[in-house]
Amino acid sequence: MKKLPVELRQLEYFQMAARLRNLTKAAERLNVSQPNVTVAIKKLESELGIQLFDRSQKQLSLTPEGNVFLARVDTALRTVQDAIIEINDYKKLQRGAIRIGIPPMIGSNLFPRIFYNFRRRYPHLSIYLHEEGSAAIRERIESDDLDFGIVITTDPSSTLKVAPMSRCQVVAGVPKDHILAAKKSITLQDLASSDLIMMREGSFIRSQIMSRFHQEGLRPNVILESNQTETIKALVGNGVGITVLLDFIFHDCPGIKTLPLSPSLYFDVGLAWKKDRYVSNAAQAFIDFCLNGFAAHEADADDTGEEQSA
Repeated sequence: MKKLPVELRQLEYFQMAARLRNLTKAAERLNVSQPNVTVAIKKLESELGIQLFDRSQKQLSLTPEGNVFLARVDTALRTVQDAIIEINDYKKLQRGAIRIGIPPMIGSNLFPRIFYNFRRRYPHLSIYLHEEGSAAIRERIESDDLDFGIVITTDPSSTLKVAPMSRCQVVAGVPKDHILAAKKSITLQDLASSDLIMMREGSFIRSQIMSRFHQEGLRPNVILESNQTETIKALVGNGVGITVLLDFIFHDCPGIKTLPLSPSLYFDVGLAWKKDRYVSNAAQAFIDFCLNGFAAHEADADDTGEEQSA
């Protein structure tokens, strides 16, 4: 059998450069210097006897041969990664790392409790948390940058497996002394005519609400933007403006009244991961714990709501 001259590190550098189409960004993502990436790719091209990248343009692009090679490299590296994960499973959860994506709206309200309790049960497992919007998280799961994420699962990709967790209603949060607080529901016209505090660009909820405004020909008066739901709630509670968030975020907010939208708007929240990826014991432990934790969180919220109603 002919000896293979190619090293795994060369393949990893090539894969990242091909994905990002930029050597500098690839080096930053890999935590190495750009010359290391450049040298490794040139050596790889020399050993293969082909040119993998077309360097005649400003942006790095793959040659036809490079595209064919990338498809094989993706499969090979994924197989190697899965093999390593499977071997580590024999350590019975004594070591392991989990990469999870959480949207800020969900992370700040739900994740701290789940994370704290999970760490108490599995102190040897490491969790690397990435806060981004649902759309960005789904893309990173598909590109193998994340193991899974808690995301809004509307229109999920066919490459992802989704475990439903909860159905959430989108509601408006208004100060209790606001003129709109006397209403039973909030229309798009109500929102557009008020001082509006929104999540930043990249939020799935924001994109859906803004799309509705566009469809109705409305121009909302967005006075502030933030990815911190606690900041948004504090601003609303102090009468700065009104906002639109998922219903469970307003749990225990005495200065804010929540009202459903008219027409109403619901989104499903779930756990998503790539279908063809091996799910390690560590990841499966977190999946199970996360699903159970979310159910417990909802039960606690329901119990509290019943007590307050009584």
